[in-house]
Amino acid sequence: MRASTALLTDRYELTMIDAALADGTADRACVFEVFARRLPSGRRYGVVAGTGRLLEAIESFRFDGPALDWIAAEGIVSDRMLEYLREYTFRGDITGYAEGELYFPGSPILQASGTFADAVVLETLILSILNYDSAVASAASRMTQAAIGRPCLEMGSRRAHEDAAVAAARAAVVAGFDGTSNLEAGRRYGLHTIGTAAHAFTLLHDTERDAFVAQVASAGAGTTLLVDTYDIEQGVITAVDVAGRALGAVRLDSGDLPVVAREVREQLDELGASDTRIVVSSDLDEYAIAALAAAPVDSYGVGTSVVTGSGFPTCGMVYKLVLREGEDGAMHAVAKKSSGGKASIGGRKAAGRRIENGLATEEVVFLSPDDDVPVLDEAIAEVGQGELRALQVPLVVAGRIDESYTGPAGVQRARERHAASLDELPRAARRLSAGDPAIPTEVITV
Repeated sequence: MRASTALLTDRYELTMIDAALADGTADRACVFEVFARRLPSGRRYGVVAGTGRLLEAIESFRFDGPALDWIAAEGIVSDRMLEYLREYTFRGDITGYAEGELYFPGSPILQASGTFADAVVLETLILSILNYDSAVASAASRMTQAAIGRPCLEMGSRRAHEDAAVAAARAAVVAGFDGTSNLEAGRRYGLHTIGTAAHAFTLLHDTERDAFVAQVASAGAGTTLLVDTYDIEQGVITAVDVAGRALGAVRLDSGDLPVVAREVREQLDELGASDTRIVVSSDLDEYAIAALAAAPVDSYGVGTSVVTGSGFPTCGMVYKLVLREGEDGAMHAVAKKSSGGKASIGGRKAAGRRIENGLATEEVVFLSPDDDVPVLDEAIAEVGQGELRALQVPLVVAGRIDESYTGPAGVQRARERHAASLDELPRAARRLSAGDPAIPTEVITV
């Protein structure tokens, strides 16, 4: 088991449980729901990512000795609460959209069921992982769409916190990126790693030729040579002269990329290196990638923009109590009533996506105010009649996580789910221009 994740939470999660233990409500059955009230401005869809990481973190959510000692020393909770935390393990159920799935405003992305004490303490952990990873994946998906089949490579580690860099690499690959420069992400999640040399390697040597000779001697002629440290035209000549026609690729990291890429392509072809690929980097985002659609570029290296969500570093997801057990033992829908668009909708929800002629036409959310799960299941089956694809899957059952969503296999599964979900979208939904959500959402009370 990895190191404890139990303190990756907010203080008030513990103080709420402490008070609930005192008044006898901590064991009341509850359902919490994760959703986003809206998409980032102008975006047409979002991508669920981080689910596998979340499941791994929940498995390690245990209050070990050092954590309990610190909480006690800070006087955060009562002795009774400390004893509760000593034995804590999540024993409830979690269902949610499969990782890689698309989501829209109001989509019931994840539901956690259990006692109040079981589920409320996971709020911060759930939101911190899903909000960041989904922001990265949503941006990465737009970039891969703009690339029109050309590979995108994640290179943003130096623009993120060291742990966020690993998460971002994973999320980008879920959304269609072909590799990452981050070695820990590669080791932990089985991702393809990429990278050869930076400008510093060229500057280290007395001449550019000396640098290229050393790199080819070490990595072979199929390597990628960075040709814009000094003069690009001369750099290309030297690269082909050193590596020959077998040169794998040249990388361009500066200049007017559409123009430079065409000039370099012509130059490579004239030098007989027609199979040598062109990789471009230099502060790319989805719009810059789209602008290069007509240029002879073979792949894109993306850094800052992808790890920061391309302007939207969080998704605004929230974790709200939607059902709770009352004194009568029955389940009651509860909702936050608030001005400013911050209200919630009580009751358990089940979601499906209507598919007609292979394309998604709407998101259908079924609402059960009294937590009648069988009725929700029947509603999807009845209304769907083979055309409504159920979106939620069991992720944790009675405290036991589904490990098929974790580790390297989980990343591949999420990547496949994302590709299949994108294929269902109408073509207009993939445009980068600002617009409404790709499909509407209908809420049906059952």
